[in-house]
This record gives sequence, C-alpha cells and structure tokens, in this order.
Amino acid sequence: MPKNSMPKEAAYQVITDELMLDGNPRLNLASFVTTWMEPECDKLMMASINKNYVDMDEYPVTTELQNRCVNMIANLFNAPIGSGEAAVGVGTVGSSEAIMLAGLAFKRKWQQKMKSQGKPYDKPNIVTGANVQVCWEKFARYFEVELKEVKLKEGYYVMDPVKAVEMVDENTICVAAILGSTLTGEFENVKLLNELLTKKNTETGWDTPIHVDAASGGFIAPFVYPQLEWDFRLPLVKSINVSGHKYGLVYAGIGWVVWRSKEDLPDDLVFHINYLGSDQPTFTLNFSKGSSQILAQYYQLIRLGFEGYKSIMENCIGNALILKEGIEKTGRFEVVSKDVGVPLVAFALKDSTKYTVFQISDALRKFGWIVPAYTMPADAEHIAVLRVVVREDFSCSLAERLISHIQEVLKELDSLPSRIVKDSHVVAVAKEVVEENKDGEAAKMGDRKIEEKVTKQWRHYVKTKK
Repeated sequence: MPKNSMPKEAAYQVITDELMLDGNPRLNLASFVTTWMEPECDKLMMASINKNYVDMDEYPVTTELQNRCVNMIANLFNAPIGSGEAAVGVGTVGSSEAIMLAGLAFKRKWQQKMKSQGKPYDKPNIVTGANVQVCWEKFARYFEVELKEVKLKEGYYVMDPVKAVEMVDENTICVAAILGSTLTGEFENVKLLNELLTKKNTETGWDTPIHVDAASGGFIAPFVYPQLEWDFRLPLVKSINVSGHKYGLVYAGIGWVVWRSKEDLPDDLVFHINYLGSDQPTFTLNFSKGSSQILAQYYQLIRLGFEGYKSIMENCIGNALILKEGIEKTGRFEVVSKDVGVPLVAFALKDSTKYTVFQISDALRKFGWIVPAYTMPADAEHIAVLRVVVREDFSCSLAERLISHIQEVLKELDSLPSRIVKDSHVVAVAKEVVEENKDGEAAKMGDRKIEEKVTKQWRHYVKTKK
C-alpha cells in the first residue's frame, strides 16, 4: 500500500494503463462467460451496484425479482409446480456455488436415509464423467465425498450412462450428468441415464437420484431442442443448475440452482436470520453479494422473452456451423465437437508430427485471439484439441476472420523447421546412449523394444512440458 494518497484521476489512469495489457474480452474464445450486454442493462447494474442482496428486508423488490427469476427458470426446466405455487431455488455466485449447494442437499438427504436404516453414512460418493468441470472436484474434496469418474475414450468424450450406472452403489448420493460438456459442448444422454438408473433402483431398492449440471446448456436446450428430455420431465432429476452468466446472457457472477420440490431440499440446510430486520431464510455458501447480476438476469428474461432467447441461441449455433465448415475446409483438422450441443467448435490436428495445437494457440495470440488448447481427461489424454466458444457477440464476420487467421498461422508454421524430433532419429540416438551407458545391453534389445521404451519416455517428457 502506498504511504501517501494520490489524486483520483491519477489512480484511475494508473489502473487504466495497466489494464491495456489485458486481453480483449470479445476475442476471448476460451470463455463461455457473457462479455456484452445492452447499455440499458449496464445502467441498471450500475444503479444497483451498492445494494447487498442479502439485506432482503431493506430491498424487498430485489428479493421479489430474484424469486421471479427462479420461477421462470424452473418453468423453463419443466418443474412440476402447481397453480399458485412457488418454485424452490436460489440465485448463486455462478454454477460453482450452485453445484456445492445441490451436492450438499444430496449428501444430507443420503445421510438422513442411511441413519434411519442404521447403516454407515461416512463414505458418500458421486458418479460423474471424467469430463466434469473442476467445481465438481472442488465439491468432492471440500465436503469429503468420493468422486467416481467414468473414464473417457477416443471418439466418445462424455459420460457413458451404462458405465455410470454400473458404478452406482448404496453410498452414491447422486449421478451428475452434464448438459453441455466443457470439453466438446456435447449433451450427455440424461434420458437413457434416467431409464437405466430407474431399473437399477427397482432391482436394488435404492433411490439414487440425478443432478443435471446445465451450466452451459440450460439456456440453450429449452429454446433450440425443446423435444430433448433432460430436465424435470425425467422423474429421477431432482435438481438442476444453470449459469446465468453464460448463455443466460449476463455478466460474470450469477448462477441458479432449482430443485424439483421442497422435499428435495432438506430443511436443516436453510438458515433463518433476523438481525437484518424480519425473519429471512437463506441457503448460500457466501453471505454478502451484489444485486446487480440478479437485476441483469431479470432484465434479460423480460427483455428478450422466449422468442428473443431462441433467436440468439439459433444465431450462435448458425455461426458455430459456419466456423466448423471453414475449419474443415482447411483439410488439416478433425472436428471432435457435435452439431447438437453448446455452440462451440473443438478440433484436433490430423497430423501433429510437425507442430501441435499448442503452437497454433500461441500463434493466434498475435492476432488478439485467445483460443485454448488442451488435452482430454483420463483415458483420452493423447487427444489434444483447440476449442472456440461461440457467444452472442461472436458474429459471422468474426468467424470468417478467425478462419483466415488460422490459415495464416498454418502457412507460417508449415514454413518453419519442425520442433518435434522424428521417431527414427530418437530411436537411433537412444541406441547410442543405451549402448554407451549399459555396456552393450542395447544390442540384446530389439529395435521394437527400444522404440517402445523411447516412445514411453518421450510421451512422459511431452506430458511434463504441457
């Protein structure tokens, strides 16, 4: 902290100058988070930025608007809400907090059931795919729940419902399905999961439920794929989370979690306080939070309506298809994402012997593009991809510009000497090294064994570098 104060203009300029080195949010194709809103919504947010949402007694209208958002989202997800009945849900700080709350509800309900049956309740677990977002790993570690992951395989980068149900046991508090995988945008088959799990529950006498992590796809599927059954139309789906700051079209900081009914949210998790005025029920991990994002979500819901959201999501999917076609036309990539899902394009190099997707990602930075490159999770780690998330502010012209820049990068990398050592050369060098260090032991090894050994070491080296 500086010893002395400075003029407000100077402080503003210092920070503004520093921020010039940040990336451009509009060109950040790594993020699902909304980077543009209408000026009218910006004004609403600034007008409410000094309101602490938790002061429900002081800001009753803000509380009412949050409840309206919960009801609209619950209806969007086909929650069985009776006439005049309010939905059960809460606004959160992104889907991370929403998942923590949903997981806690499942854990507490499972513990209560096991206690009533006189059984051990100290080893709960959750079954998910290895493609889950890191917040699920955080929940498991923070709240001492074993995370049982269904491994992926090449060409199938989402949770296999059959394998997931096989991993379910009496200590499974829920199976978590993803509507919009972070890796490829693909929707998992929640309907099949519901059918298989219902059958297993009937056979075993268990009542293992389903949670749907619809962080990315919750504001897409209802508008673009209304016939797709993934929500509360399926009996075992007890809770759903969605990110308002992704395709809910609100700036970062807002998520939602809704439950099928009041019975699915244990009463002992809800706290009642009165030191801010009247009795206020609260179920959140954090206490204080701003009201701005809640009002922004309400603005978007009433401003756009069903028709507006549908139009925007269809436009995003259309732009994603344009980008996909342009990438395929280069002849250099294999697209691993699916057409049905979140509007994104994930693609891998067909030939990685001369350069990698990580080099392409680095080279695109000079044009201002932030395009992430990463390897797939367990059992598919050898697949490395680039991913472009298509948001509302990613237009058709930007898609065409990105394609032209990718082509420029490919041309530039093609002209450079390879940074990847040829296998034959590695094997030849390895022969010499082993012969020198092991007194001729290499002579007893066949070429195939030497190649296998060197390849294993090389993969370990590359993994370490990544």
